[in-house]
This record gives sequence, structure tokens and C-alpha cells, in this order.
Amino acid sequence: MLKTFVSTSVLETEQIAEEFARGLTGGETVLLNGEMGAGKTHFTKGIAKGLDIADVITSPTFTLHNIYYGRLTLNHFDFYRIEDFSEAEMLGLDEFFYDKRGVSVIEWSENIKPLIPANHIVVTIEKLSDLQRKITLNG
Repeated sequence: MLKTFVSTSVLETEQIAEEFARGLTGGETVLLNGEMGAGKTHFTKGIAKGLDIADVITSPTFTLHNIYYGRLTLNHFDFYRIEDFSEAEMLGLDEFFYDKRGVSVIEWSENIKPLIPANHIVVTIEKLSDLQRKITLNG
């Protein structure tokens, strides 16, 4: 699956993610790629809506991992502050990637590359302008 969208607002980014999440069935690992401020957390908010999660979604930059419950469990990770993949491994965070009743969404996955499951979906968000984003789904 390779799909590309151009979003012109935060709301549209969330709607694209919500529609994407409606097709998730559990066990998926989604890697969110994009520079700081590209919209990775907004995309995660849309995924949460698509999983019927009503909670307020925040970036786990300082906690590394937030859990939300809905149709499926959303495990939201932000590994920006991880310097070596073994830190995440030592905390057992990689075990969540294999939860068949949940979806793992990972920001800054390049910091834990050896722990990423072979089957994963890559979402790349590129800033085209202050409001426009190119969103590519691959996997």
C-alpha cells in the first residue's frame, strides 16, 4: 500500500489519520517520520479518533509511552530522547509492538531501529508550507 495525501490543515491531517485507523485491526506498528513540528502528534490524534478513543492525546516526549483504550489499545511512543535502542529494550517497551489487541504508533523510530518489527507501516509527513503537509502511507 502506497498512498499520498496533501493536507491543508491540522483538521484535515487528523481526518486522513482517522480514516487510515479505521482499517487497523490490531498488531500493527506505525512509524511516524517527519521533522519536529511536522504534525506527527496531530496524526496520532486522528488515529485515536479512528480507534474510538475519546481521551486527549498528548505527546509522550517526556514519558516515552502513553496508553489509550478504545476499539483497540493505542500505544503511543516518542523516542526522541532515547540515545541508544537498548534503553527502550531495557524498559521492555518493545514488547508492546507485538500486542495483537493494540496498535503501536512510534515517533522518532530511527532511535530504536533494531527493535522495530519487520512488518510495519511507515507514515512520512513533510512540511510543504506553514499549513500544507504531504502525508505518505507505505506498508
